[in-house]
Amino acid sequence: MSGTGMTAAERRRIVQWVAEQVGGQRERLVELCADLVAAPSVNPEGDTRQVSAVVTRALIERGVDCWTEAIDPSMPSVLAEIDSGVPGPHLVLNVHLDTMPPGDVELWSVPVWELTRRDGKLYGLGMGNMKGAVAAMITAAGLLASLKERWAGRITFTAVSDEVVFGENGAAFLLRNRPDLLGDAMICGEGPGFERLAIGEKGVLWLRLEATGRPGHSSSVRRNESAAARIAAAVQRVDALIGTMAVPPQELTGMSATEPGFALSANVGTIRAGTFIGQVATSAVAEVDLRLPPGLPADRVEDDVRALLADIEGVTVTRIKGWDANWTSPADVLTQAWDRAAAIVQERPSTYTIRLPASDASRWRRRGVPALCYGPQPTFSAGVDDHAVEEEVLRCARLYTHAALEYLDPARLESRTRRIPPNGAYISSGPDIRRFHRPEDPQ
Repeated sequence: MSGTGMTAAERRRIVQWVAEQVGGQRERLVELCADLVAAPSVNPEGDTRQVSAVVTRALIERGVDCWTEAIDPSMPSVLAEIDSGVPGPHLVLNVHLDTMPPGDVELWSVPVWELTRRDGKLYGLGMGNMKGAVAAMITAAGLLASLKERWAGRITFTAVSDEVVFGENGAAFLLRNRPDLLGDAMICGEGPGFERLAIGEKGVLWLRLEATGRPGHSSSVRRNESAAARIAAAVQRVDALIGTMAVPPQELTGMSATEPGFALSANVGTIRAGTFIGQVATSAVAEVDLRLPPGLPADRVEDDVRALLADIEGVTVTRIKGWDANWTSPADVLTQAWDRAAAIVQERPSTYTIRLPASDASRWRRRGVPALCYGPQPTFSAGVDDHAVEEEVLRCARLYTHAALEYLDPARLESRTRRIPPNGAYISSGPDIRRFHRPEDPQ
């Protein structure tokens, strides 16, 4: 590669070649989806040994060398690196291998662990979240390996375990032990639904509400003296917070003010109170999961909840875990690269959104690395009859390929002012500045 990038004619040929390659691999890609679905990886328990073997085999068949890493032997993650041999930025492509449980299997109209191809859709547990994206990103990795003379820098593919419970055995483990995997930018296959691009996601605030009450026989109870009554009053007030709208930060004001990602949600996940129906409950506990839009920081929301419940006698609030909403600017170089890819593949502008559930992309963003989420999940979240639209899975393979090519385009890299920090990692400065992140940066 000369380092001058592609001419317009070369770019058109690459676009056509990628489209032909993905279209020609349709049956192979669907077969890979079937193999992924047939390898159960439900979390909990989170065993990814079978599915990691499928991913490893698929990458090797596509000419991409790979390896596994794990802290728990039953939860391996699969990693691969593609190096262009030319200095440039480091792009991370990320998917996860574990799936949510199927729920009540009696409600499924198709087999849970067998791919069903019907009416243009691919059904099976994990197809939406996110084995369809796994297959698409493996396909993209193979194409990018074949095109590495057309881009500069390096690409790391990470198919991680332990994501759906936001556990410590997948991406968290890798970033603790392999800070080189942080990269300069990250594209995650976690779909926000409805063919939208998630440039950010809500923050998380888990709170434990505890209440105490005066002991006694149930016949002698007084109003609001029972721990059960007090916890009920507390969760009712927290529930009333649902739908509180945030004022979007300045760089997100171009998005719709009615975007669901700008609304607070508060789910009372568990409630426990008392030990016997004939006695006044002396203790009660509720656990609440609040999802925080950009513009509503965790500390502020926690303070608001404490103030909201302050006049309920015997109720205390404890934070379990929490972090703020995180996002990547629409003006960021990565977002602009994706937008160019979307113009090629979808022939329309990207529709930005704030993803409602958390994803591993937040682990990168919280360390200052730009990250985007896009995948074939058709709606907000997967559920009974989990599926992905077949054409969208193929489209994702093209989008991931072109987004990487656009981000790592040598001609565009030359328009940036680059500098090398003391330890030699690539970053860029100027309009697309990347902050350098050291291993000791907080999670």
